[in-house]
Amino acid sequence: MKQSLHIAIADDEPDMREYFQQVLPRLGHTVVAAARDGRELVEVCRATEPDLVITDIRMPELDGIDAAVQIYQDRPIPVILVSAHQDTNLIERADLDHIMAYLVKPIKQGDLAPSIAVAIRRFDQFKSMRQEAADLRQALADRKVIEKAKGILMKKTGLDEPEAFRRLQKLASEKNRKLVEIASTILTAEEAFQIL
Repeated sequence: MKQSLHIAIADDEPDMREYFQQVLPRLGHTVVAAARDGRELVEVCRATEPDLVITDIRMPELDGIDAAVQIYQDRPIPVILVSAHQDTNLIERADLDHIMAYLVKPIKQGDLAPSIAVAIRRFDQFKSMRQEAADLRQALADRKVIEKAKGILMKKTGLDEPEAFRRLQKLASEKNRKLVEIASTILTAEEAFQIL
């Protein structure tokens, strides 16, 4: 099933803005903003929170790539860049995580639909991978805290490793808190005793 998107567009050429405003609704999407330059694009994206941005690269004030970077800092949004040029330097500058496609003018309606679909799919995959990586980093950080707390318990009480871990689990269960929270409390207490 085709997804209907809220799309912000930007191009310094009025005929290109008009083209997108005519074609995108035919593809089932809503144009929520049409900016004349990069600065305006950043502002309208903050106001409208679109699902996708389609922007020309070369525009006055702020180019499309720099605008895409600012937009992404506010909120991750997939971006399709549009250019009249197949410039290697521009393509290299456009090698950012959230740039999902690069279209060269003139843009046909037949090119736009699959580019949008692929951009959204790739961005969803990218977001999932970033979340997975963040979850793994957090799990590793939590594990380190738990290991340190377990070591403190073993040192202070003479418990072996499995018993120290069971003690942490039991305490977490009794206090209805996460294991890492209990471990952090033990580390904080240990630091406090070292200061005294």
